[in-house]
Amino acid sequence: MFKQKVAVVTGGAHGIGKCICEEFEKQGAQVCTIDLQDNPYFVGDIGDKETLSRFAEKVIADYGHVDYLVNNAMPLFKGIDTCTWEEFDYALRVGVSAPFYLTKLFMPHFAKGAAIVNISSSRDRMSQPFSESYTAAKGGIAALTHALAVSLSGKVRVNSISPGWIDTDYTVFHGPDALQQPAGRVGNPMDIANMVLFLCSDKAGFITGENICIDGGMTKQMIYHDDWGWSYTPQTNPAD
Repeated sequence: MFKQKVAVVTGGAHGIGKCICEEFEKQGAQVCTIDLQDNPYFVGDIGDKETLSRFAEKVIADYGHVDYLVNNAMPLFKGIDTCTWEEFDYALRVGVSAPFYLTKLFMPHFAKGAAIVNISSSRDRMSQPFSESYTAAKGGIAALTHALAVSLSGKVRVNSISPGWIDTDYTVFHGPDALQQPAGRVGNPMDIANMVLFLCSDKAGFITGENICIDGGMTKQMIYHDDWGWSYTPQTNPAD
């Protein structure tokens, strides 16, 4: 399906990103990844503008065009209790500024039928305490998705995916961890990779500007104290 296509994946050395790269490769695509961790293509920090420029230059020098861009790299996860200005700024650079800038760098080089898939999070619509840096970045990329879809209409389709609990070690959970989820299990990287490849395929040719939440139904489940076995025990808020 993706033979001779060029797929760019950020954060592709491990976890969900690695699974996405492997699935593209199985379908015949040429994969260009950038990650802080060791990988076969490009090691670098996407929070740095000059690094992004060098990476994009290498991709175009090697292949001449881009068919798919998957913005997957994970922003820093810290809360308002400990996150500094510099750390929060870095989280936004990795999670929002880098996807924007890579799109801008590749704009003249996107092939006909190109697609962008941004990896957001179900935290773009719900939160746990002290998750501000990550949540803000994921909310930002979800909004960036529909803005880019409008700006690039007729040229590049742009969609995002919001994963819920995805266990990158493929652990099979039992008991409450699994049963609390309407789907009856915790997710794994293939749940996300399958959707990425679908959104990049011609089968998704009429889908753009969308955010697809893949979370086993958790964000649809209403939770109230003493209802359906749920209970709430308040804890002291460190911010008080």
